[in-house]
Amino acid sequence: MELTLGIPKGSLQDSTINIFKEAGYNIKVSSRNYYPVIDDEEISCMLIRSQEMARYVEDGHLDCGLTGLDWIRENRADVVEVSELTYAKASFGKVKWVLAVKSDSPFQSVKDLEGKTIATEVVNLTKDYLEAHGVNAKVEFSWGTTEVKVPELADAIVEITETGASLRANNLRIIDTVLETSTRFIANKAAYEDPEKRRKMDRIVMMLQSVLDAVPKTCLMMNVREADLPAILDVIPKLNPTVSHLAKGEWVDIMVVIDKKRLRDVLPQLKAKGATSIVEIPVSKIIA
Repeated sequence: MELTLGIPKGSLQDSTINIFKEAGYNIKVSSRNYYPVIDDEEISCMLIRSQEMARYVEDGHLDCGLTGLDWIRENRADVVEVSELTYAKASFGKVKWVLAVKSDSPFQSVKDLEGKTIATEVVNLTKDYLEAHGVNAKVEFSWGTTEVKVPELADAIVEITETGASLRANNLRIIDTVLETSTRFIANKAAYEDPEKRRKMDRIVMMLQSVLDAVPKTCLMMNVREADLPAILDVIPKLNPTVSHLAKGEWVDIMVVIDKKRLRDVLPQLKAKGATSIVEIPVSKIIA
């Protein structure tokens, strides 16, 4: 059994390969080769642009691959969305396709664009969005540098943004979100019906998801006097901590997985309520 896996070439390439590495799959890419080497004899990889991935998976040229929900919708692809994997080029979150105009533009909503021209790379997505809002506008395909096309070449644009920095730098104002998108692990329908290939895909997805689930988490270990245990547990409620008795009868050891964002509030409270020898341990994978 050999699984053909599409790795997204372009903005998602590095982040995808890094997540695979954390999941235990080492992928080596040559600048002159579109067939990366992976240390799993049951998988063969191919670099394909995200924009085309869903089409090649649907046609069966690839058994599976990673691409954005936006490109699945744009290509009208009939594929199996095995899992949502929430990561992007520079963050572990979703990105948006937005409708934007010049900051000083009189347009305030999509309704104001009736009969106007919109430039974008996602023509089908934009047309679907306009239809849903009952607006008739001309949608032109943009080959790139879409931000510079308003107002001389288009009245508005539909562009992807992760932080909004590029839009602000080009003096653009967002007036609506067309689609919130994230990375998806997709499969060819026939391939996903094959028991061996499906089992392999599900295992890959489980390992990738375990890495993503661990990103916002960290593990804390601490020693606590048994008498102080109730007060400590009040600080970390509903987190299912592990409590173990130490050799000294009046002491217990506590281990708990917690959101990293909570540390600055939780650590001082734990110390104040009697916790000692508090240690933070990085978490690389979490499998529920």
